[in-house]
Amino acid sequence: MRATTAGVVGAALLASTALGLAPSTAAAPAAPTSTAYTAAPAAAPTLRFVDIPGSGGITLKANVYTPAGYDGTQRYPVVVLPSSWAINDLEYLAQEKLLADSGYVVVSYTSRGFWLSGGEIETAGPPDVADVSEVIDWTLANTPADPDRIGMAGVSYGAGISLLGAAHDPRIKAVAALSGWADLVESIYQGRTPHLQAAALLGGAAYLTGRPSAELQSILSNFLSANLANEDTMIAWGRLRSPLTYVDRLNAHHTAVMLANAWGDSLFPPNQYADFYEKLTGPKRLEFRPGDHATAEATGLLGLPNDTWTDARAWLDHYLKGSDNGIDRQPPVQLKSRSTGAYEGYADWSAVPSRTEKLALGAKGVRTGALGGDAGSGWRTTIGTGVDSGADGGVIFLSSLLDQFAKAPPTASIPLLPRAFAGVWQSQPYATARHLRGTAVLHTTLTPSAANGTVIAYLYDVDALGTGKLVAHAPYTWIGKTPGKAFGTDIALQATAYDVPAGHRLALVVDTADPLYIGENPAFATVTFSSPAADPSTLSVPLRDE
Repeated sequence: MRATTAGVVGAALLASTALGLAPSTAAAPAAPTSTAYTAAPAAAPTLRFVDIPGSGGITLKANVYTPAGYDGTQRYPVVVLPSSWAINDLEYLAQEKLLADSGYVVVSYTSRGFWLSGGEIETAGPPDVADVSEVIDWTLANTPADPDRIGMAGVSYGAGISLLGAAHDPRIKAVAALSGWADLVESIYQGRTPHLQAAALLGGAAYLTGRPSAELQSILSNFLSANLANEDTMIAWGRLRSPLTYVDRLNAHHTAVMLANAWGDSLFPPNQYADFYEKLTGPKRLEFRPGDHATAEATGLLGLPNDTWTDARAWLDHYLKGSDNGIDRQPPVQLKSRSTGAYEGYADWSAVPSRTEKLALGAKGVRTGALGGDAGSGWRTTIGTGVDSGADGGVIFLSSLLDQFAKAPPTASIPLLPRAFAGVWQSQPYATARHLRGTAVLHTTLTPSAANGTVIAYLYDVDALGTGKLVAHAPYTWIGKTPGKAFGTDIALQATAYDVPAGHRLALVVDTADPLYIGENPAFATVTFSSPAADPSTLSVPLRDE
């Protein structure tokens, strides 16, 4: 069933208020003040608040850190930090100070449309990309910045803008994009399924802290009402704002790109970052850690020790200052296990799993090498749609935070899941631990009773009592299929690094409703899973042998 726009945005407004986001002023910012820089030696880095002219004549509120001891003769590498969604330029002060202490000019600005910056929220559209170049121009004219050593970094919205800015401005030599997106469509419209809670929270925060453009308001309305008549417009809007669209430019510029994200990111899931990483040909690094959106680097914003920010500074130091700190010699793919908390290094994303175990989906019962037993063709499982079986992806932010800090992901009692509304396949208990590394893929054949519909696939780690801990999941929506006609499909679950203990089993659950998503299932519809002899249903599980 579809959610109404008004109800969802209203809920998001309440959620955003709970997060401490205050309403923004509707008044336009004051005219730019003088920003001329006067050299003045200082014993500590100096901080000043400035107005920077943005594209189209607006004003961007910003702050600038200058290294200590500047006497008018030196030039320093520069790092530009665009603010995150709904946050202002105070966001990065702790990290700015650390960067300035180590010899950087650091400029952070409030992205257009938010708080006291001018303009409207364009969601990393062309005006935001143009702002990046305007900020760099201003920085070179008003600070002791070295034009040959320019970098960008940011969290979330700031990460996306940094990647887009580097794709369009070759002066940017290095980027550290933390908890960002590379493919905006795949992030919040994964599997052709609108991510309800993610979009509602972002929309609510935008209304509370900024001035959404008419285009953004239209996109949110169409997205949250799952308006398929405007699907092509929404996808084109997302492609324009996706760094993946411009990956050839980043490669041509030979930009050094560091990507970091969380396994459970509710806004920008990890698969789209991994796919983007594989398409980069210049210096590159990929890091995944437990947690949710921006939680892996959150303590660093408070000035506390933080692995993500430590690596980001090392990345910038190497590619902007020439520091021989060894980060270029480390395995470029760094994964932190959700189970052990240990780091693992790999030469490439494709090298993460050492093998793939293909499990055949079967009928009822249990057999080694199969999920559900009696593997083979001829079986059919039919479930009703539009009813939540109790298998869910959790609650935005909360669930992955619990996984990050308490190793307590969403759970479900697998034996109690209603088979009328959930397809369930289980393996036998494993004699030894299974180390899941990478992306599990479900291949199956669906026969829907309705032209449109949605299923959600979940992979669980199940203990001896039948309690399943969520390992990964993903939604999938079909549009315009012929009722009663079978079709095959692949559903890539979100990538993970998770260890299934000895004695536990894997369970695949597929149902048709989840509070995280807007489904397309009409009332009283059904969907049938089957395994034709010519195209058997399987679950491919990526494993790392110890």
